[in-house]
Amino acid sequence: MPKNAPHLSPGPSPRERPVLDDVDRALVDALVRDGRTPNVELARSVGIAESTCLARVRSLRERGIVTGVTADVDLARLGLPVQAMVTVRFSGHLRADVDAFGEEVTGLPGVLAAYNISGANDFLVHVATATPEALRDFVLDNLTGRPGVVHAETSLVFHATRGRAVLG
Repeated sequence: MPKNAPHLSPGPSPRERPVLDDVDRALVDALVRDGRTPNVELARSVGIAESTCLARVRSLRERGIVTGVTADVDLARLGLPVQAMVTVRFSGHLRADVDAFGEEVTGLPGVLAAYNISGANDFLVHVATATPEALRDFVLDNLTGRPGVVHAETSLVFHATRGRAVLG
């Protein structure tokens, strides 16, 4: 490491894999398919009592395994038919720039997710816009001019299929 290089921490320590039995796995699988499934139906589908189901789901939440339930929306019907993945590369890896980018970009309208990744690029930003021109403007106005950003590459999303088997 160069003499004046800033020290970066190695990241979070490895976490122990949570212990999930077959019932927990079945509950997680059912919630991934439809997070709004009523408790009575969830219990029936897994083969446990309703009170047990309620306690198990509460435990999954308390252990941080189930962190929330979100709505899948049709972005095109919301007026955002153009989706893209934009890779972003930094000139260096100053922690302040990387952390600020992730925080600020996820708060911008149209950003569905931002991933800090390894490899040749540093971030993958999933964006939805109304038109190709709006996408171009978003990238130029919000990504390429940020401190430390030296490259952005945009790939259009033609079709997306959400995974349904998280636990395999």
